[in-house]
Amino acid sequence: MDNHKLDNPIAAYFRAVNAHDDSLLLGYFAEDAVVFDEGHEYQGIAAIKEWNNATCNKYNHKLEVTSVAEKEGKTVVTALVTGNFEGSPAYLDFCFIIEDEKVSSLSCG
Repeated sequence: MDNHKLDNPIAAYFRAVNAHDDSLLLGYFAEDAVVFDEGHEYQGIAAIKEWNNATCNKYNHKLEVTSVAEKEGKTVVTALVTGNFEGSPAYLDFCFIIEDEKVSSLSCG
């Protein structure tokens, strides 16, 4: 991880993805959270867990935060993503909405 200042749920997301740690990852998502990734929507903890496991297994990716910005109530984190996918490495934006210290929405891409 780098020295960018991230809210705890967002920092935990990046640590958890890089460590492939479901318990850490899911502990910072709201029960009714929604993730948007690759044209699909995943709502609720069970769906997010399934999405995360499938994504990690498919891409075996690592995320390195390169910048953080606040835009219209969202935290937009740009990360260098490396893994088993065409075009690796690539810079992707991760747009987070945080409510009550939990991720309520995450849009990847």
